[in-house]
Amino acid sequence: MLRLKRRHFVFGATALCASPTAARSGSWQTVANKARALDQCHALVVQRHGQTKVSEAFRGPSIGRAVPVKSVSKTIVAALTGTAIDRGEIPSLDATLAELAPRLIPRGADPKVGDITIEHLVTMQAGLERTSGANYGAWVSSGNWVNDALGRPFVAEPGSRMLYSTGSFHVLGAVLSELSGESLLSLARQRLGQPLEIDVPAWTRDPQGRYLGGNEMALSVPAMVRFGELYLNGGRWGGAEVLSEDWVTRSLRPRTRSPFSGLSYGYGWFMGAVRGHSYALARGYGGQVICIFPDLGLCIAITSDSTRPARSGGYFGDLMDLIERSIIPAALSEGA
Repeated sequence: MLRLKRRHFVFGATALCASPTAARSGSWQTVANKARALDQCHALVVQRHGQTKVSEAFRGPSIGRAVPVKSVSKTIVAALTGTAIDRGEIPSLDATLAELAPRLIPRGADPKVGDITIEHLVTMQAGLERTSGANYGAWVSSGNWVNDALGRPFVAEPGSRMLYSTGSFHVLGAVLSELSGESLLSLARQRLGQPLEIDVPAWTRDPQGRYLGGNEMALSVPAMVRFGELYLNGGRWGGAEVLSEDWVTRSLRPRTRSPFSGLSYGYGWFMGAVRGHSYALARGYGGQVICIFPDLGLCIAITSDSTRPARSGGYFGDLMDLIERSIIPAALSEGA
């Protein structure tokens, strides 16, 4: 299990926009050089104990510009689920769709749909046929994304295994909106954007006007780092509690496992270990990454060409190799 360390740090967006020519050790310069050599990689920021080690845009948009983070959006929606738990809007993760948002359940849906819990959705273990992969196009072409996701057949028992599906997070986002009376955009801006002092632009909406839960959000690299640092700091930012420490701890505890990457999965975060150091990872199509190493006080944010795939055996594997063989050794060379 990942262990969190409480710590105080000073962090400003200006630090993340430092010139790539600023003085840094040879190890960190090597990290930047290796990232630059990956033609799909747009930008890299590495932050350790609140200090910027690498901050550079190699190609594509500037570091301060919001860019599509793709399925990193799922990790953002998972955090918003935590805020709903912390506020008592959701009584527990065992609460069901039938209890919380019966109006979202389409007519003719399998009766088991009502028994799907919030935990099933946030861990993508709802058991319904996936809306991602080959099914994604048909899903977003449907007239009602919530109805389509919840009207699909069960291919597994709820809670039995992970079925990577953006539809699960879209339903979760719809539940959060139903319970709060606010759009997912408003929730993201009020509960994360304002306390972290980051911009959350509007993004894709479904035919009913609901913001897409689990894809298409846009964040700047500094915003991605602040979100990662929030989890490193036990849910606190600037002395204020944004997420409860309990939610952060529970989020970074393995609940299931991805059949594709083999990584464990918690509440919106993939988890693994390299060189004996545990990490949590938010991952989006094309190579959009927020990666935290709690025991090293390390936060990594990467943006990439979102039009090109990033498979575990391809570019995403290159990014993990960059983290394991370059970033971790550079951090360890500095000591504790």
